[in-house]
Amino acid sequence: MSLSVVHGTLSSLKSCQADIGTGMDIVTDVAMDLAETQNEEGNPGLKEMEIMILECAKLDREINHFVDIVQQVTGEVGSQQPEAMFSLSAKVKEHFTERIARLSDADLHDHQKVVAFKDSIKNSFNQANQESAAGTEELDEDIAVTQSQVNFTCPLTQVEMVNPMKNKKCNHHYDQEAILGLIKTRHSQKKKCRCPVVGCGNTDVKQSDLILDQMLRRKIQSQKRNSNRT
Repeated sequence: MSLSVVHGTLSSLKSCQADIGTGMDIVTDVAMDLAETQNEEGNPGLKEMEIMILECAKLDREINHFVDIVQQVTGEVGSQQPEAMFSLSAKVKEHFTERIARLSDADLHDHQKVVAFKDSIKNSFNQANQESAAGTEELDEDIAVTQSQVNFTCPLTQVEMVNPMKNKKCNHHYDQEAILGLIKTRHSQKKKCRCPVVGCGNTDVKQSDLILDQMLRRKIQSQKRNSNRT
């Protein structure tokens, strides 16, 4: 076994991890549809989907730990004799088993996409209740379009967001890739990341303050589909 083979395997695992993330988004979309149409918080279908997304979160977490351990072990082996490669698999298995044993399934509820799933379901119920109470009253079309353009545009990229993230502190939205990139850059400069929305007083945007806004993502996708039809 060579390190290049190991690195290739890790690359494949990361691609698989991206597919898991996409699958979790799909589960969230289906659950939101169910919440909006049936408006039953005790719906067994929603419970099954929560179990499903927790299983995905568990797999995602295990891949993260496995990749971390492999990188750690191969880093140690790289400076040793070639014979050390033969014990690589055993070392990875040993460290991985030890780390997984220390984890708690309760922590899965803090997984970013699990938090987004629960928040999205809650918002779907709230929206369904509000629409039911308000009847069929509609907003002025021009105002709705203007509001959508403001809400859908990332303050960093100035283009329509793909995966919007909401800041729980100031309630502003940014595209996931853009804001995480900015936070990483600012931290590498030993500086805090200020909210990029003009006039916002939030001077310390942290990744832990951000949550994926699946409802807004659905609205963006819906508008895009409607635009394509016209």
